[in-house]
Amino acid sequence: MSYLAPSEFVTKMVDAGESKIFMSARDTVIRAYMAGAILALAAWLAVTINVNTGQPLVGALLFPVGFSMLYLLGFDLLTGVFVLAPLALVDKRPGVTPGGVLRNWGLVFVGNFAGALTVAFMMAFVTTFGFTQDPDKVGMTIGNVGETRTLGYAAHGAAGMATLFIRGMLCNWMVSTGVVGAMISTSVPGKVIAMWMPIFLFFYMVFEHSVVNMFLFPSGLMLHAKFSIMDYFVWNEIPTVLGNLVGGLAFTGLTLYATHVRTAPKRSEAEPVGRRAAA
Repeated sequence: MSYLAPSEFVTKMVDAGESKIFMSARDTVIRAYMAGAILALAAWLAVTINVNTGQPLVGALLFPVGFSMLYLLGFDLLTGVFVLAPLALVDKRPGVTPGGVLRNWGLVFVGNFAGALTVAFMMAFVTTFGFTQDPDKVGMTIGNVGETRTLGYAAHGAAGMATLFIRGMLCNWMVSTGVVGAMISTSVPGKVIAMWMPIFLFFYMVFEHSVVNMFLFPSGLMLHAKFSIMDYFVWNEIPTVLGNLVGGLAFTGLTLYATHVRTAPKRSEAEPVGRRAAA
């Protein structure tokens, strides 16, 4: 499996964060668009399996195929750059600024949202035969998820908002572990196994992932329209994004960096990784 110890891959985490900050806007958005689209397809797959088999466990077991595909292809999720990009700032890499980190987050958010929204439209079109009939069972289920979870959190007020935030934290604790999992092996099977385990956990436990929700909740708007886009952002996306940021960075990124950076191998190259990647 070619396992790398944490002290060996911490430097890879910082290098990855630096390269993402210096990546061109075009490449950042395209990679984020594809990541959002692939993850949305995986969510569609998981719901289809749940509907057809009645076994949510099976859907959760197979959902990570999308996550594994997109990271093996080098695409980026907002939840991943939440963890990696700030480490380059903490490590004081040359040229890395808070503005650069925020720019990366903003571009990835736009790309992820556009990709997930594209698949949401395709799903709604397919399950309604071009919006000429009511959605089939899969479309109805996806639409119900977006509707009931938005209105469900809103019904609990501040407690619902806090629950959503904590679910977002728990989610990106696991998802960011999956992102790091892609770095702890030099073989494809090793990477996939390391990514699969935490992603299965987050999906089966119904934690809140901002990019998955970029697919589920617009789908609910297209197929049911019993809540507004403002309801979606206030009662799901914004608290989920904040929870994803805190959970991933605090529980995965900073803990690994703080406890292993002193023994991590140092790069011998004088030129920053990010500038080479952006050239």
